[in-house]
Order: sequence, then C-alpha cells, then structure tokens
Amino acid sequence: MIKAIFFDIDGTLVHTGRAGVKAFDRAFATEFNIPNGTENLVFAGRTDPSIVRDFFKKHGIDPSPAHFKRFFESYVFWLDHLLPKSQGGICPGVWNFIHDSQSLQTPPLLGLLTGNIRLGAEIKLRHFFLWESFAVGAFGDDHENRNELAGIALDRARKVLGGALRPDEVLIVGDTPLDIECARSIQAQSLAVATGASKLEQLQVLKPTWAVAHLGTINARQVCL
Repeated sequence: MIKAIFFDIDGTLVHTGRAGVKAFDRAFATEFNIPNGTENLVFAGRTDPSIVRDFFKKHGIDPSPAHFKRFFESYVFWLDHLLPKSQGGICPGVWNFIHDSQSLQTPPLLGLLTGNIRLGAEIKLRHFFLWESFAVGAFGDDHENRNELAGIALDRARKVLGGALRPDEVLIVGDTPLDIECARSIQAQSLAVATGASKLEQLQVLKPTWAVAHLGTINARQVCL
C-alpha cells in the first residue's frame, strides 16, 4: 500500500506557459545584465539552484550566496508578474487523481518533490489552486542535488505520519528520466507521466513502476492499493 505520494510540478502537475523560464531570463537580464541567459540551459528535471549555478559558471559570475539570493529574489518577482500573463494549465487527470487518492479508505499523504525553490513552487501552484492539496514537500532550496531531495521528502513524510514509512510505500510522480532516477535513489516506486518534454516510449525504457500518457489514464486505486 502506498502511504505517501510525492509530485513533481512542471510538466507533471502544471504547465506554466514557460513563465518559469521567462522569469529566469528576466532575472538574468535585470540583475546580471545578460540577455537571453537561459539559452542552452537544461531545465527539465533539475533543481533551480543547479540551473543558476550553470549560468554563473557559463558567464564567469561568482556563485556566492549573495548572488544566488539576488537572483532568486528577482526570479520570484518576475514569476509572480509573468504567470498570470502566460498560457498555462493543469495537466490532464491531475484533479481526478488527487481526488481519487484522497477518497481511498486510507488516503496517502500528498506532497511535493520538486526542483523549484519553495516560494516558486507556491507561486505556481497557488495560481492553479493546487497548493493547498499538499501537506509536505522537498524543494530546490533544500538541496541542489535532486536525488538528495528524495531522502529529505521521505524524512519529512515520516515526521508528518508519526511512524515508520518504508521507501516502497512511497510513490514519486514525475515527467522526466531524472524523476525516475530520483525515486530509484531511495527505492521508492515511480509513476512516469508523458505530459512534459519526454515521450512515453522514452520513459518506458527506463522501467519505472508505471508509465502512462497522463494521470487521466490511471486510477489512484491502481497504484495505491
């Protein structure tokens, strides 16, 4: 039985119409005077701080705590500004999957496991009225390494549940190969959804526990019981 489900955000729960990438671009330009700063940066499945570190390295900027702070303060401003103007939406099946999971006799704890910094995650999910669905989470500002976030999420879930929680009682839902790897790093189960940049066939090759086109094609009962 699955006792905790952790969801990635971008490409798994929502699409923001590239508001996040645009906010990165604006912050790079306004704070560091570098236009088109997101060019050639890889975003999918990564933590926000690791992406910013790549940018700093590429442009010879000192990756100091002050520079990270400066960037992220600007980023969340731009994200909040740009998101309402972007064409985004909730991914197919998300609401039903969440509702079905919470309708089970013993509903699993729902949480987030995302490379987004916490405030960025909150801005995105509040925009789509999803933030309150999740009781716990691990975020990009908890650790720069995505796999380390899995252990943090597991520890936080154990504290909320007030008891033992085996890794095989955890399900991690994501849309990239890195989400599958993240689940495997703690021996959790994985549900890969092809609602992001990766095609279903690319995800299936990596042998997640389940791989589906979108969350509307699988019932929470199938994966939780």
